[in-house]
Amino acid sequence: MSEAHNTVAAEVPAGLPKRWYVVHAYSGMEKAVERNLRERIDRAGMQDKFGRILVPTEEVVELKNGKKAVTERRFFPGYVLVEMVMDDDTWHLVKHTSKVTGFVGGAKNRPAPISEAEVMKIVNQMQEGVDRPRPKVEWTVGEVVRVKEGPFTDFNGSIEEVNYDKSKLRVSVTIFGRATPVELDFAQVEKV
Repeated sequence: MSEAHNTVAAEVPAGLPKRWYVVHAYSGMEKAVERNLRERIDRAGMQDKFGRILVPTEEVVELKNGKKAVTERRFFPGYVLVEMVMDDDTWHLVKHTSKVTGFVGGAKNRPAPISEAEVMKIVNQMQEGVDRPRPKVEWTVGEVVRVKEGPFTDFNGSIEEVNYDKSKLRVSVTIFGRATPVELDFAQVEKV
Protein backbone atom coordinates (compact mmCIF):
# COMPACT_ATOMS: atom_id res chain seq x y z
CA MET A 1 0.00 0.00 0.00
CA SER A 2 1.37 3.44 -0.85
CA GLU A 3 2.26 6.03 1.75
CA ALA A 4 -0.44 8.39 0.48
CA HIS A 5 -3.19 5.91 1.34
CA ASN A 6 -1.88 5.51 4.87
CA THR A 7 -2.12 9.26 5.45
CA VAL A 8 -5.79 9.21 4.42
CA ALA A 9 -6.56 6.43 6.88
CA ALA A 10 -4.43 7.97 9.64
CA GLU A 11 -6.24 11.29 9.45
CA VAL A 12 -9.68 9.78 10.01
CA PRO A 13 -10.22 8.69 13.60
CA ALA A 14 -12.87 6.01 14.14
CA GLY A 15 -16.42 7.32 14.59
CA LEU A 16 -15.83 10.54 12.68
CA PRO A 17 -19.04 12.21 11.49
CA LYS A 18 -19.95 11.91 7.84
CA ARG A 19 -19.08 14.86 5.62
CA TRP A 20 -20.32 15.79 2.14
CA TYR A 21 -18.06 15.24 -0.85
CA VAL A 22 -18.57 16.11 -4.50
CA VAL A 23 -18.07 13.21 -6.89
CA HIS A 24 -17.54 13.82 -10.59
CA ALA A 25 -19.50 11.48 -12.87
CA TYR A 26 -19.87 11.16 -16.61
CA SER A 27 -22.46 13.72 -17.66
CA GLY A 28 -25.91 12.19 -18.01
CA MET A 29 -24.86 9.23 -15.84
CA GLU A 30 -25.51 10.83 -12.44
CA LYS A 31 -28.48 8.58 -11.61
CA ALA A 32 -26.53 5.48 -12.71
CA VAL A 33 -23.64 6.52 -10.44
CA GLU A 34 -26.09 6.93 -7.54
CA ARG A 35 -27.45 3.39 -8.22
CA ASN A 36 -23.96 1.89 -8.66
CA LEU A 37 -22.73 3.48 -5.43
CA ARG A 38 -25.69 2.18 -3.42
CA GLU A 39 -25.18 -1.35 -4.78
CA ARG A 40 -21.43 -1.30 -4.04
CA ILE A 41 -21.97 0.12 -0.52
CA ASP A 42 -24.49 -2.66 0.21
CA ARG A 43 -22.24 -5.37 -1.23
CA ALA A 44 -19.25 -4.12 0.79
CA GLY A 45 -21.36 -3.84 3.95
CA MET A 46 -20.27 -0.20 4.44
CA GLN A 47 -23.73 1.29 5.07
CA ASP A 48 -22.51 2.79 8.38
CA LYS A 49 -19.84 4.83 6.56
CA PHE A 50 -22.20 6.35 4.01
CA GLY A 51 -25.19 8.64 4.38
CA ARG A 52 -27.26 10.29 1.68
CA ILE A 53 -26.38 10.38 -2.00
CA LEU A 54 -27.82 13.36 -3.90
CA VAL A 55 -28.12 14.06 -7.61
CA PRO A 56 -28.99 17.78 -7.62
CA THR A 57 -32.05 18.19 -9.85
CA GLU A 58 -34.89 20.65 -10.11
CA GLU A 59 -38.27 20.38 -11.75
CA VAL A 60 -38.80 22.48 -14.86
CA VAL A 61 -41.86 23.05 -17.00
CA GLU A 62 -41.40 22.48 -20.70
CA LEU A 63 -43.71 22.28 -23.64
CA LYS A 64 -44.07 18.90 -25.32
CA ASN A 65 -46.47 18.67 -28.27
CA GLY A 66 -48.32 21.76 -27.11
CA LYS A 67 -48.81 20.38 -23.56
CA LYS A 68 -47.03 21.51 -20.44
CA ALA A 69 -44.90 18.76 -18.93
CA VAL A 70 -42.89 18.86 -15.72
CA THR A 71 -39.48 17.25 -16.17
CA GLU A 72 -36.34 16.97 -14.10
CA ARG A 73 -33.25 18.95 -14.98
CA ARG A 74 -29.85 18.45 -13.36
CA PHE A 75 -28.53 21.81 -12.24
CA PHE A 76 -25.03 20.45 -11.61
CA PRO A 77 -24.61 18.11 -14.60
CA GLY A 78 -21.83 15.63 -13.98
CA TYR A 79 -21.85 15.91 -10.19
CA VAL A 80 -23.18 13.70 -7.40
CA LEU A 81 -23.05 14.64 -3.70
CA VAL A 82 -22.09 11.84 -1.33
CA GLU A 83 -22.30 11.98 2.46
CA MET A 84 -19.59 9.71 3.82
CA VAL A 85 -16.78 9.06 6.26
CA MET A 86 -13.59 9.54 4.25
CA ASP A 87 -11.11 6.73 4.75
CA ASP A 88 -9.06 4.43 2.61
CA ASP A 89 -11.87 1.92 2.00
CA THR A 90 -14.61 4.44 1.26
CA TRP A 91 -12.30 6.47 -1.01
CA HIS A 92 -11.51 3.33 -3.04
CA LEU A 93 -15.15 2.25 -3.17
CA VAL A 94 -16.31 5.57 -4.61
CA LYS A 95 -13.28 6.18 -6.85
CA HIS A 96 -13.61 2.75 -8.48
CA THR A 97 -17.36 2.89 -9.02
CA SER A 98 -18.39 2.60 -12.66
CA LYS A 99 -18.91 5.99 -14.39
CA VAL A 100 -17.16 7.95 -11.60
CA THR A 101 -14.15 10.01 -12.72
CA GLY A 102 -13.10 11.07 -9.22
CA PHE A 103 -13.67 13.52 -6.40
CA VAL A 104 -13.79 17.29 -6.80
CA GLY A 105 -11.60 19.53 -4.65
CA GLY A 106 -8.66 18.84 -2.35
CA ALA A 107 -5.63 16.70 -3.16
CA LYS A 108 -5.87 13.78 -5.57
CA ASN A 109 -6.24 11.16 -2.83
CA ARG A 110 -7.49 13.47 -0.10
CA PRO A 111 -10.69 15.19 -1.29
CA ALA A 112 -11.94 18.26 0.53
CA PRO A 113 -15.48 18.09 1.93
CA ILE A 114 -18.01 20.82 1.18
CA SER A 115 -19.82 22.63 3.98
CA GLU A 116 -23.24 21.69 5.32
CA ALA A 117 -24.36 25.24 4.34
CA GLU A 118 -23.45 24.58 0.69
CA VAL A 119 -25.38 21.31 0.77
CA MET A 120 -28.42 23.00 2.35
CA LYS A 121 -28.36 25.65 -0.40
CA ILE A 122 -28.50 22.88 -3.02
CA VAL A 123 -31.24 20.98 -1.14
CA ASN A 124 -33.29 24.20 -0.86
CA GLN A 125 -32.87 24.84 -4.59
CA MET A 126 -34.08 21.28 -5.28
CA GLN A 127 -37.09 21.79 -2.96
CA GLU A 128 -37.94 25.13 -4.60
CA GLY A 129 -38.12 23.40 -7.98
CA VAL A 130 -40.59 20.86 -6.57
CA ASP A 131 -42.79 23.57 -5.04
CA ARG A 132 -42.76 25.80 -8.10
CA PRO A 133 -41.25 24.29 -11.25
CA ARG A 134 -39.30 26.80 -13.31
CA PRO A 135 -39.71 27.16 -17.05
CA LYS A 136 -37.02 25.37 -18.97
CA VAL A 137 -36.45 28.49 -21.06
CA GLU A 138 -35.30 31.71 -19.39
CA TRP A 139 -36.64 34.96 -20.84
CA THR A 140 -35.05 38.41 -20.60
CA VAL A 141 -36.52 41.88 -21.07
CA GLY A 142 -35.45 43.33 -24.43
CA GLU A 143 -35.04 39.90 -26.04
CA VAL A 144 -36.67 39.46 -29.46
CA VAL A 145 -39.11 36.54 -29.77
CA ARG A 146 -41.33 35.15 -32.50
CA VAL A 147 -44.99 34.44 -31.83
CA LYS A 148 -45.78 30.87 -32.86
CA GLU A 149 -49.51 30.63 -32.10
CA GLY A 150 -52.54 32.85 -31.66
CA PRO A 151 -53.65 35.91 -33.66
CA PHE A 152 -50.08 37.28 -33.87
CA THR A 153 -48.47 34.11 -35.29
CA ASP A 154 -45.19 34.79 -37.15
CA PHE A 155 -44.88 38.32 -35.76
CA ASN A 156 -41.65 39.19 -33.99
CA GLY A 157 -41.67 41.28 -30.86
CA SER A 158 -39.51 42.54 -28.04
CA ILE A 159 -40.12 41.33 -24.47
CA GLU A 160 -41.19 44.19 -22.18
CA GLU A 161 -42.06 42.19 -19.08
CA VAL A 162 -41.63 38.60 -17.80
CA ASN A 163 -43.99 37.04 -15.23
CA TYR A 164 -42.64 33.62 -14.20
CA ASP A 165 -45.43 33.09 -11.65
CA LYS A 166 -48.12 33.24 -14.33
CA SER A 167 -45.89 31.97 -17.20
CA LYS A 168 -46.73 35.08 -19.22
CA LEU A 169 -44.78 37.65 -21.23
CA ARG A 170 -45.71 41.15 -22.32
CA VAL A 171 -44.32 41.49 -25.82
CA SER A 172 -44.25 44.64 -27.90
CA VAL A 173 -45.38 43.56 -31.38
CA THR A 174 -45.26 45.99 -34.31
CA ILE A 175 -48.58 45.92 -36.16
CA PHE A 176 -49.16 48.27 -39.11
CA GLY A 177 -46.09 50.27 -38.09
CA ARG A 178 -47.21 50.74 -34.48
CA ALA A 179 -45.81 48.98 -31.42
CA THR A 180 -48.61 47.19 -29.56
CA PRO A 181 -48.08 45.49 -26.19
CA VAL A 182 -49.53 41.95 -26.21
CA GLU A 183 -49.73 39.53 -23.27
CA LEU A 184 -48.71 36.03 -24.32
CA ASP A 185 -48.21 32.68 -22.63
CA PHE A 186 -44.64 31.30 -22.58
CA ALA A 187 -45.91 28.50 -24.81
CA GLN A 188 -46.99 30.95 -27.52
CA VAL A 189 -43.52 32.32 -28.25
CA GLU A 190 -40.08 31.04 -29.16
CA LYS A 191 -36.61 32.55 -29.13
CA VAL A 192 -35.52 34.01 -32.48
